[in-house]
Amino acid sequence: MSATNTDVPSMRAHALPTPVPAGDYDACPVTSLMRRVGDKWTLLVLSLLGRRPYRYNELHRAVEGISQRMLTRTLRTLEADGLVARTVFPSVPPSVEYRLTPLGESLLVPLSALADWAVRHQPSSTPLGVRPLGDNG
Repeated sequence: MSATNTDVPSMRAHALPTPVPAGDYDACPVTSLMRRVGDKWTLLVLSLLGRRPYRYNELHRAVEGISQRMLTRTLRTLEADGLVARTVFPSVPPSVEYRLTPLGESLLVPLSALADWAVRHQPSSTPLGVRPLGDNG
C-alpha cells in the first residue's frame, strides 16, 4: 500500500502468486494469526481479558463449557504468543492472574472491527440474528 493511497486494503494491494505455494501460505503470519484466533476459545478469552484482568478460577467460571485443560492450554498458547501476561501471587495456595499485554491490547482493535463486520452482515430475520456466514437457506 502506498503512503498516498491508504484506502486500499492490504489484501488487495499485494499480488499473490498463482498458485499460492502451500509452504508460503503456512508460513504467512496472517495465516498463523487466523488459526490462533479461529480456535474455539481464543476470541472469548481475549474478549474477557480485554475488559479486565482475571484470576484463573474466575476466568474458568466466566467461560461456560471450557474444561480446565482447554483453558490452561489456551492461556499458555496466548502467553507464548505474547498476547497474555501471567502473574503468580505468593499466597497459599498460589494465585494466578491473567491480563492482556500491550500486544494483546493492540489486537483488540482489528478483532473488534472483524466482530463488528460479522454482526453487521448477519441477517436479522433469524432467531437472535445469528446464522453462519454463507448460509443462505
